[in-house]
Amino acid sequence: MLLREFKRTGPLTIFLIIVILILLWVGAFYRIRRQFSWYFDIDSMPFYEFMSGLTGTHPVPGIAFSFLLVGLMAFLVVNLNTSLFFINERTFLPALFYILITALVPHYQVMNPAIFAAVFLMLAIRRIMDSYRVQGTAYCFFDAGILISIGSLFYANLVWFSSLIFIGMSLLRTWSIKEIVVSFLGLLTPFVLTPAIYYVFGEDPETIFSMFAYNLFGRHSLSTFGIVIIAGFFVTSILTLVAISHLLATINSKKIQSRKTFFLLLWVFFISIAVYMMMPSVSAEMIWITSIPVSYFLSHYFVFQKKKISEIIFSVFLFVILFVQIWYLTK
Repeated sequence: MLLREFKRTGPLTIFLIIVILILLWVGAFYRIRRQFSWYFDIDSMPFYEFMSGLTGTHPVPGIAFSFLLVGLMAFLVVNLNTSLFFINERTFLPALFYILITALVPHYQVMNPAIFAAVFLMLAIRRIMDSYRVQGTAYCFFDAGILISIGSLFYANLVWFSSLIFIGMSLLRTWSIKEIVVSFLGLLTPFVLTPAIYYVFGEDPETIFSMFAYNLFGRHSLSTFGIVIIAGFFVTSILTLVAISHLLATINSKKIQSRKTFFLLLWVFFISIAVYMMMPSVSAEMIWITSIPVSYFLSHYFVFQKKKISEIIFSVFLFVILFVQIWYLTK
C-alpha cells in the first residue's frame, strides 16, 4: 500500500514526501542540546568556513539551512531522471530514498560540508550527461570541472570525484585533447581564483593549501554508532546490493543514454566507497554523496517490482529509518 502510493506522481505523493522530510528532521532541531566537535568546524575549507560564518555559532540556523539543502537535493535527484528519463518511469522515489538514506546517520543532520558538496556533485553529473551527442567540443566538461572544484572548496574529498569527468568522457564521447584541456581548466579555475581573492583581501593564500591538506589527509576520529544505526546500515547495504544486481541484470535492455547514465552513477557509488575506505579524513558524512546513486538504484528496483513482497520490503525499510530516528532521539 505504501509503495503503491509513493510510486504515483500526484500532489499527494509530493505532500507525503515533504511530511517525511519534516518528520525525519524534527529530531535534528530537538537534539541541539547535544554538542559534537567536528573536524570540519576546526579547520574548515574556505567556502564552508564562509557559510559557517553566515549562519553564526548557534546550531539552529545551520540545521535549518541543511534542511533546505536536503529539500534542494530531493528536487535535483528527481529532476535528473525527469530530464534524462533513465529509470524509464516518472517517479518521485529518488527524492524519497535520498531523504530516507541520509537520515540513517542522525549525527550528521547538522550543517556539514558534505551536504554542500552533494549539491555541486549533482549539478556536475547533470553537466557531464549534457555532453551526450553534443556536436563539436563539449564545454559541459568545463562546467562540471568548475562545479566539482567549487564543491571541494566546501568538502575537500569531493576532489576525488573529478575523475568522473574523464570517466564520463570515456562513456559518452570519443577522447578529444581539447575537451581534456577544457576539463582541466575548469577544475583549476576555482583553485586559482580563490588564493587570488585571499591575497587581495590581505589573507595568506598558502592557508588554503594547508586547509586542503588537513581536510584530505588528516586522520580524524571516526564516528561511532550504536547497534540500531549499524543494523540500519546493514539493511540498507543488503537492499542496495539487491538493487544493483537487479540493475545489472536488466541494463542491456535499456536505451544507450540510460545505460551510460547508470554506468556513471555506478562509478559515483564505487568512488564514494573507495574514498570512504581509503582516506583517513573521511567518515560517515560521505553518506550525503553515496546516497545519490543509491537513491536511483533503489528507485529503479522498486519501480519495476510488481510482487507483493516488494511492498513488505519497502515498509520494513521505511520502518527501519523511522526507528533509527526515534532510537537516537530517546537515547
